[in-house]
Amino acid sequence: MAGSRTGRERSRRAERVAVPLAGLATAALLVVMLYYPVGTVLVEAVTRDGAPSLSPLLDVLRDPFYVGALAAAVRDPAGVPAGVGAWFVTSVADVLGALAAVPGAVLAPDRSTLGALAAAWTTFVGAFPPFGLFGFTAWQALLSTLASLALGLPGAYVLARFEFPGRQTIQSLTAVPFVLPSIMVAVGFVAAFGTNGPLNDLLRALGLPTVELLFSLEIIVLAHAFYNAPLVTRIVAAAWESVDARTVETARSLGASPLRAFRDVVAPQLAPAVATGALLTFIFTFMSFPIVLALGGLKLATVEVWLYDRVQQLALTEAAALAVLETVVSLGLTYAYLRYEDAATRGDRVASALKREPLAGLDAKRIALVGYALVVGLVFVLPLVSMLVASVTGPNGLTTRYYEFLLQRETTAATSQTKPGVAVRNSLLFGVGTLALSVPMGLVLALASLREGVASRLVGVAAMAPFAVSGVVVGLGMLQGLVFGVDVFGTRLAVGGPVAIVAAHAVGAYPFVVRNVAPLLGGLDRRLVESARALGATRARALVDIEVPLVMPGIAAGAAFAFAISIGEFDSTVILAEGSRAYTMPVAVERFLTDRTLGPATAMGSVLLVVTAASFVVIDRVGGRYRE
Repeated sequence: MAGSRTGRERSRRAERVAVPLAGLATAALLVVMLYYPVGTVLVEAVTRDGAPSLSPLLDVLRDPFYVGALAAAVRDPAGVPAGVGAWFVTSVADVLGALAAVPGAVLAPDRSTLGALAAAWTTFVGAFPPFGLFGFTAWQALLSTLASLALGLPGAYVLARFEFPGRQTIQSLTAVPFVLPSIMVAVGFVAAFGTNGPLNDLLRALGLPTVELLFSLEIIVLAHAFYNAPLVTRIVAAAWESVDARTVETARSLGASPLRAFRDVVAPQLAPAVATGALLTFIFTFMSFPIVLALGGLKLATVEVWLYDRVQQLALTEAAALAVLETVVSLGLTYAYLRYEDAATRGDRVASALKREPLAGLDAKRIALVGYALVVGLVFVLPLVSMLVASVTGPNGLTTRYYEFLLQRETTAATSQTKPGVAVRNSLLFGVGTLALSVPMGLVLALASLREGVASRLVGVAAMAPFAVSGVVVGLGMLQGLVFGVDVFGTRLAVGGPVAIVAAHAVGAYPFVVRNVAPLLGGLDRRLVESARALGATRARALVDIEVPLVMPGIAAGAAFAFAISIGEFDSTVILAEGSRAYTMPVAVERFLTDRTLGPATAMGSVLLVVTAASFVVIDRVGGRYRE
């Protein structure tokens, strides 16, 4: 009896310290997997020859290639106003000159109208501010944000104001940006808008000139809109549904027209959500990597792409300086996003929501929505369908040779070549490893977020930190800090590429677990936990027996997100897998695409699509049950 009692006491003592130990373990993992690797990049950027120095950062800031006219601010601050003023006058004159040619072409329409419009657009998108690589990165992010708003806001209007069959399915599809791998989307855009893609085939059939979109800013903006417009739709539609119908009815009863009621009542309530979606889109597109790498290359390189090139060229100090400057910008943008997010999500469900109209019927508004649906089909459906079709279509019609190529390459390729089977196996193993790390971390951080005061704010920072630090920076930090190794008391400690890849994937995945679990934990009746504690349960026992079962749908949805993110992660993986057999499906897709072998790239991309689609089904079926 005494031994049994002693065993129970030990068990209870272990339960009492389980939650604090889990918190300490999570903090230690964050330090090892995120803050230490990123810190090594920072140290590399502020040291030279082993001594503290700002020269790596100053070298970048003095180089017009990176910051354009702002380089003069470091060398000669007095020369900045004149330089910017001269650029502004020249750029405005070029843009106005191109736009002035459009009205004449429109008044006498012929085939040259398209040419005039195309020339005006080319001049406009090419007239980005004279701030070098950083300026171009911000410019393409701004254009991508505007395109995402243009595509996403009408979708939010449709979902919030109309009732029609399939509405819930379309609403679920707005989660696509978090599931589909970027490099796979890039392959779809190459298949859809390439020289021999369906768009140019249609133009040839109509007797119209073809368009060359590959390696252009336009296709990058379009691909970014594919990714981020659904995000804008999701955020703004949720805000639109929370507008109190009584305020609109009051405005109408006081004589306001529908347009005036929207402008004065609805639009101010939507503004925080629009700003939140725009800021989040700008952050994502500013740090976009796979899409720009595949569709623009070094010709249209952004900071991320050039940073990756510097790593490949082993110019690690220059890469570290670029990474630090980019992180400073992204941290500022993330801070602005957090400021607006609270405003966009403030408030409970309203008592009187706006009623949705049936979509049936035909009037000017619905005809416009039909046009919008065609644009949506062109931008969102065509790339994925084109990739699937291209994977089973050859010069002579239907074929399975691209999939056969993948199977043959598995058995005949040299060790140094990319093998599809190895890529699939690695992706699945890394996905399981990511689940094992990110789900417990996310659950612990979600629990910590329920605390008030400084602890909750620190958890908020920890949850958002991966959004502010690009995957390329994390990969560079992992490479320098963990893979290359570090001396600890005279012993060299290093981890292998696969371990570093799993850690990098977990860093990108755990915030989604927090986002899915924290709202459910916050909505639980705390009296259940208090009753269990009053009956003698430890904090760990109450968590396991009461809280975890009640929030299991959120944990399952977060786990599905984590697995899908791991399967599609490219940014850090392409750095950490270089020169090893730790490559994944997205890396294999990029390698096939780089070799100009579109058929195998589309076949590998289709395999990747099947895996990520399965994850999306889990997210929709499991996570959708607790949205209300």
